[in-house]
Amino acid sequence: MSISRRKFLGWMGAAGLSTAFGSPVHAASNKHFKGYPESLGVLYDSVLCIGCRNCETGCNKVNELPQPNQPFDDLTVLSKKRRTNTNAFTVVNRYDHSKGTKGPLFNKIQCNHCLEPACASVCFVRAFTKTKEGPVVYDSSVCVGCRYCMIACPFEIPTFEYDKVLTPRIRKCTMCHPRVIAGKLPGCVEACPTEALTFGKRKDTIKIARERIRKYPGRYIDHVYGENEMGGTSWLYISGVPFKELGMREDLGVSPASELTAGALGSVPMVVGLWPVILTGIYAMSKRKEKIAKEDQEQAVFIALKNANAEAESKLSEALSKAQKEKGAAITREVKKALEEAQKTQEEEGS
Repeated sequence: MSISRRKFLGWMGAAGLSTAFGSPVHAASNKHFKGYPESLGVLYDSVLCIGCRNCETGCNKVNELPQPNQPFDDLTVLSKKRRTNTNAFTVVNRYDHSKGTKGPLFNKIQCNHCLEPACASVCFVRAFTKTKEGPVVYDSSVCVGCRYCMIACPFEIPTFEYDKVLTPRIRKCTMCHPRVIAGKLPGCVEACPTEALTFGKRKDTIKIARERIRKYPGRYIDHVYGENEMGGTSWLYISGVPFKELGMREDLGVSPASELTAGALGSVPMVVGLWPVILTGIYAMSKRKEKIAKEDQEQAVFIALKNANAEAESKLSEALSKAQKEKGAAITREVKKALEEAQKTQEEEGS
């Protein structure tokens, strides 16, 4: 994050005060948004995918990511059922056909760039934005690291840089947004040797998918995954087997993520906005308690010292009084002794 922790706390304090006084805070929207009509997308054809991992290589290169522990030409990793992480924005996994009569199946995993992203709908600082081009992009400069996006994403895509203590970020595929706005292909699409990835306007990629399904009914199942799932995504899939055999969820329905998250997590901004006020109150109460405790302690010390001084003065007075009495008694004894000696001397002289 580019903001300091102190600035963050100050900002959150301001957010809390604004909430307390009734100013609106950015929250999950419950308005249905069907995406930008001319937005772009990618069609992934799992039938044409050969599991070469060239897409992983291309993604790694254009995003300047660290090299993996196992090189990209090591295809043994395909059977490990990997998921994306902070250093790998896309991965390809291999699956076995349920009937065991066909060859291996492959599936490419990355951010699906939902038309109404769950990550954006729960992010109260708007760190995620659905762009008009199609990609869902992330702004680390405003992210506060709450990780609600990770919880909300139905595809379990966003990952967090736990190893970076001071400046952790959420990491995920951006559909190579900088390249897209520059008129270039996403890195994975450019690297694919079998044209399993098709990039273009989303509405056109849907037409291409439908045409392939119509032309080869025995090769594909009649479903374009992502056309309607979770309100639609910019990343689309076609397959020759049920998508659950590729490790994909088939229970998502067609409701946009924002409709599901707005009610459950729409109050998050208010809670997060109020927590500085609550913590400030707790802190003030704690400091007040400490102040009272300190005052009580000082008062107790003062009383103890006062009592000690009074007791010392009393003892000193008693000592002085006793010394005075003892002195008076000593003088009386000496006077009496002197008188007795004088009387004795007189008696001796008279005899």
